[in-house]
Amino acid sequence: MKAKILSEDFTTIEYLKHGNKKQIKAYFDLKKHNVLQLLMSYNPILTGTIPIGIDIPNSDLDIICECKNHDTFSLFLKQQFSEYQDFKVYQTIQNTIPSTIATFKTDQFLYEIFGQAIPSKQQNAYRHMLIENGILKQKGHQFKKDIVSLKLKGFKTEPAFAKLLGLKGNPYLALLALEGDYIKS
Repeated sequence: MKAKILSEDFTTIEYLKHGNKKQIKAYFDLKKHNVLQLLMSYNPILTGTIPIGIDIPNSDLDIICECKNHDTFSLFLKQQFSEYQDFKVYQTIQNTIPSTIATFKTDQFLYEIFGQAIPSKQQNAYRHMLIENGILKQKGHQFKKDIVSLKLKGFKTEPAFAKLLGLKGNPYLALLALEGDYIKS
């Protein structure tokens, strides 16, 4: 039985102020553009590689949201962010779940806002990030460097973890199967 690893509080971005250069830069970009404040009614959480320090140069800022109505959410995203460079919004099905995705650029970052009718803390992106953070804390600095190295070679995050951990099958599901080992309920 592995020791349970408690995670930082990723539900706010305050931890970014004390992070690496890219995390600090992300904090100020999020604040400058008021992104999380604008999304507040959708319970936004910054997820992905930047919060846990395994980003690569082209990593974006991924923000998950809980949206009950995808048409309303799409319209809201257009109203708030369509003035930004390369803005687009679309609806799709991801893992059998209706999803709304918006992307745009600021002068510092590419953003991806992702909405599903699932509470933000229950969405796979958040759960994966917590599990990955726990694994990184347990496995140490070299493991983290190895993950980044694989990402620089073109691996997506979850497949990189699965490869280094020797997980079989779908890497996204295999990581979720480790949730009890790394996340305290």
